Amino acid sequence: MMNATIRRVEHRLQGFLSHYPVLYAIIAGTGIILFWRGIWHSVDFFHLYISQVTNNAQSSIDWTITPWWDGPVSMIVGFVILLLSGSFVSSFIGNEIILAGLRGEKQLSKKIEGENRTEAGAIGEIRQELVDVAHKIEELELQLSRKK
Repeated sequence: MMNATIRRVEHRLQGFLSHYPVLYAIIAGTGIILFWRGIWHSVDFFHLYISQVTNNAQSSIDWTITPWWDGPVSMIVGFVILLLSGSFVSSFIGNEIILAGLRGEKQLSKKIEGENRTEAGAIGEIRQELVDVAHKIEELELQLSRKK
């Protein structure tokens, strides 16, 4: 039930944001920055901890100023923003998620393999029909040239 609610919220948010690409980009960009900032700070804290254990403390952050939970919280907030906006996966797909939202289609990440095979089969059938039409046109042109 919780998973369905999250999917519903995600779908509604993506549908809304797909009509406002600049706002979508700002939200997704913020999520990306927070996500990677969280990873960066978490790794820095881990490095600082290891460095202090080995008495060689050097890091790009100050242990006394920045709380330990800063990195993980940034990473989680960024992840949630990216997940709810549909940008976590779409960063690998590109703008297709926005275009699909505008057209009201399913997300590319949600398509199942069978649908992809069906589309490929339909494309193959269309190609074959085009080849058949081209042959028929050639035959008609030959018949017309013979009658003249």
